[in-house]
Amino acid sequence: MNKKIDKILLKKNKSKIVSLTAYSKNIAKILDKYVDIVLVGDSVANVLYGHKNTHQISLENIVQHTLSVKMGIKTSLLVVDMPKGSYSNVKNAEKNAKFVIKKTNCDAIKIESNKKNYKIIKNLVENKIPVMGHIGYTPQFKKKFTVQGQTKSEAYKLLKEAKLIEKAGAFSIVLECLSPESAKLITKELRIPTIGIGSSLNCDGQILVTDDMLGISGFYPKFVKKYINLNRLIEKAVKKYTREVKLQKFPKKNNFLNGSKLRK
Repeated sequence: MNKKIDKILLKKNKSKIVSLTAYSKNIAKILDKYVDIVLVGDSVANVLYGHKNTHQISLENIVQHTLSVKMGIKTSLLVVDMPKGSYSNVKNAEKNAKFVIKKTNCDAIKIESNKKNYKIIKNLVENKIPVMGHIGYTPQFKKKFTVQGQTKSEAYKLLKEAKLIEKAGAFSIVLECLSPESAKLITKELRIPTIGIGSSLNCDGQILVTDDMLGISGFYPKFVKKYINLNRLIEKAVKKYTREVKLQKFPKKNNFLNGSKLRK
């Protein structure tokens, strides 16, 4: 494990872990000043490419976005989502994860649980590839968006799943859309940190899709808080620019580039 991961592990039961997504250098550079973990999420499929789900993003796309994000990262832990289909078996997962690590020099990769891929996580960790787990609502494997772990039986099934992921060697685990009670139970029982999204305060940290919390994604479920409405601000700026161009108020002389006079 590297020093950044060690730092995340030490935060459990001490201070909350702050995480957000990024797909470009410009956003990553801002996030890096404040957050502990920057995730290059497969949510890029929805946010930037307009797909209905996260399934239609390729490994090459993820790598290209990570290369951009990496340029803006100095202190945060950089984690990369493995796209759907890129870890369908042990051999496939190892090959693709090594490709991502080699190409991007990221700190870790994230894998969604399908309740069967524990051996894949174990093999990656044994090959010195740090893994972040992900349980609950897993968009790559579940079609219906529902709260997970609403009964005692479901909560203990999720706990078992989380413990198997921990045993396989994951250094942390995302809990997506779990009931507060389930999130509390799992966080208390695990030695590794839990990072919640739509899973209450009962986790060791929180993550959101940055474009959601900035108000520019168009996707705002109940668990997302919009900290600003950038859509409105961007529209205001574009409207002003359009008006100035039409009225010939832009560009002004101070926007002209200096150059030599044209020769006769």
